Amino acid sequence: MPVIGRIAASIGVGLLAAGAIFQLGFGGERIRTVEIDIHYSHFDPPHLTVKAGQEIRFVIVNDDPIDHEWIVGDEALHQRHRTGTEPSHGSRPTEQTILAGQVVETLITFDKPGELTYVCHLPGHEAYGMKGTLTVLP
Repeated sequence: MPVIGRIAASIGVGLLAAGAIFQLGFGGERIRTVEIDIHYSHFDPPHLTVKAGQEIRFVIVNDDPIDHEWIVGDEALHQRHRTGTEPSHGSRPTEQTILAGQVVETLITFDKPGELTYVCHLPGHEAYGMKGTLTVLP
């Protein structure tokens, strides 16, 4: 192989290695990225499956001209939010406010298997169908 070809191949391998390191979590597992799009006050995809113990980077894209929220949890958590008064979210990875036209990223590791839901609890949004399911596999 000519010298330039060897240098290019070496640089390519180096870039691949750097990309792999960037995507690795501290435990050596790859961080999975999941994009959730918000359009016409609906989540896409409406159903997700993840593995317990794996770090997930959720990228939530709000294409709507209005604000939304993405709250993931069990029914007890959602019941608290249905009657709650929190005007915005972001301090908890599982509770995010996504302003109109904005993108929010959050990192979450679900510890135990089960069925969860993600919902926008702004007035009327859940009733309109702004919810989805998240299955956490063992």
